[in-house]
Amino acid sequence: MKRLLWYLNHIPDSSTTAFRYTVTIDGKLVQKEIYDGECEVIYLKPGGDRDGDRTGTRREPTYWQNDIAYTFERTNRMAANRPTVTIEIPVERLSVTECSPAEADYCLRDIAKYFDKANAQYENKARTDADNGKFYVYNPGGKVLVRNAAYFATLPGKDYADGKGNVIYETRYVDPPADRLCLCIRIEVQLPFGKMKRARKMLVQDLPNAVEEFLRNFDTSGLKAALELGKQQKIIRKFLKDNNYCAFIANGSILARNQSEDKPQVGALPFESPANCEIEVAGIRGMGIKQGVTVITGGGYSGKSTVLNAISAGIYNHVAGDGRELCITDDSAVTITAEDGRAVSNLNISPFIKWIPGGDPAKFSTTHASGSTSQGANIMEAIAADAKLLLIDEDRSATNFMIRDAVMKSLIEKEPITPFTDRVRELASTGVSTILVIGGSGEYLGVADSIYMMDEFVMHDVTNRAKAKAPAVSKPPTAANWCTSAFTLKGGLSSYPEGSGREKLAVSDTGFVIIGDQRIDVRKLHDIATPAQVNALAFMLRYLAKGNKTGLDELEAMALAMRKLKSTQTQQDIDMCAEVENLYDKLGEVGLNLIDTGFFTEMDRFMDMPRPFEVLAAIRRMR
Repeated sequence: MKRLLWYLNHIPDSSTTAFRYTVTIDGKLVQKEIYDGECEVIYLKPGGDRDGDRTGTRREPTYWQNDIAYTFERTNRMAANRPTVTIEIPVERLSVTECSPAEADYCLRDIAKYFDKANAQYENKARTDADNGKFYVYNPGGKVLVRNAAYFATLPGKDYADGKGNVIYETRYVDPPADRLCLCIRIEVQLPFGKMKRARKMLVQDLPNAVEEFLRNFDTSGLKAALELGKQQKIIRKFLKDNNYCAFIANGSILARNQSEDKPQVGALPFESPANCEIEVAGIRGMGIKQGVTVITGGGYSGKSTVLNAISAGIYNHVAGDGRELCITDDSAVTITAEDGRAVSNLNISPFIKWIPGGDPAKFSTTHASGSTSQGANIMEAIAADAKLLLIDEDRSATNFMIRDAVMKSLIEKEPITPFTDRVRELASTGVSTILVIGGSGEYLGVADSIYMMDEFVMHDVTNRAKAKAPAVSKPPTAANWCTSAFTLKGGLSSYPEGSGREKLAVSDTGFVIIGDQRIDVRKLHDIATPAQVNALAFMLRYLAKGNKTGLDELEAMALAMRKLKSTQTQQDIDMCAEVENLYDKLGEVGLNLIDTGFFTEMDRFMDMPRPFEVLAAIRRMR
């Protein structure tokens, strides 16, 4: 960190730009940026002698404190005083064994308290963070996800020795040092406006001190507990796949949430499985929900939607203390709702819509779908993505899509909509299960395999009693065609607004991803669990739009934009499923840094990995 201090010492205490310094070159004052990390290099021979008078320059924005490296980059091009810092800690300094997302997640949560301690010394509620200065560590909530705020990576070792000032010594004609496996923690640092003395202290003292304190006090027992929980979750997920179950809710789980934040509600009644549904997996007893058609019913405010929300949350693993850490669901599950106004392009919705005026339901396209057509489209999207479980709450569904009783069927003879009641059993026979929350109609009781009733947040199995009261099941319609056409885009997609050479990428507070000329509404992709997943989704779309090319300069970008605009009608169709699959293969090798860039001033840089389904679903919502 001595070299970083040298740069910072060249910035006057009253400067308002903490990352621009001034040096004298050939008698002239020249401004440089710390982000460049420009060093003077003196080359050495293997014995340590100078290699003649050979010198050079090198960009090295990584600074070392013993064996820990700190790499600085712009958070975005307009945030000179808010660097993103990647802290690279060799795994030998930790008791890490598997380098898994669960271990990275645990370390992120553990290191945060030391930066909170550093922040406390500057906190002044009467002033803004830009006045005070602040370290920002990503808050992961209760979910354990692959994220760019904490991950493991193999990185180059230090291949130079520090000299005075910004001088480094590089030994030539020798093999570079071995790469090293590191835990990478990514934070942002808001440097105080016009307070260089404090900025220097934050970067060269508080930052490394927080990391060293984290390492000194690292809780290995907590790490082991997190890994043990992860193993239990993995065993339960495998059990579901191998034993015809689609979800598991452990006894003692706290399902109710605080309204203001995603944390367990204080004083909430712990979940208890009905006795005849209780199973034991990995030493944990709880309720196993079998594949097929499951109905959860009950009166208002009885807890039925709370149970469904917990099942939906079980797509992802959660940390201990979340209350739902042992609520495990088939990770292909998709929450289905009506989505009035969504765009649909060339999608087969014929299992639910028999005819459309002036259109073909087998190749349905619209820029503004109705409640029923949108819900049918959402189900067909999930099936195309190989979802094995649909999660549906009647409160968020189109009524005419969900049910039609015998009286209405006899009254309305020319009805284009085939209600979901008529298809749900057929779907189950194809391997797609459904869990429904129903409180206002008995139509699903006759087609359900299992029926549970919530009564004051207590689950009861009422299958036999409910079926005795169920209305007669109508004759199922003709078997449906559940296949969808290949998901292709003609000419691809573009991140450039028409006629512009500058890219557009943003995520709005109202739930839209803005890319190029498109505003993609992702508010009804209910299984996106964090804002950081939306950030990653936007960056993924941008990566796909650029044809998997990164690092284009402005002229190349303009040329690419013009080529795309002129050749949209002549380019071959692009198989988006294959493109997304290829992207995830690369992300598996490189990590989320593959798609990251600080070019866009309206984008948050913290990212959590979404599922491929959500990426494809977002593209399908493009107009």
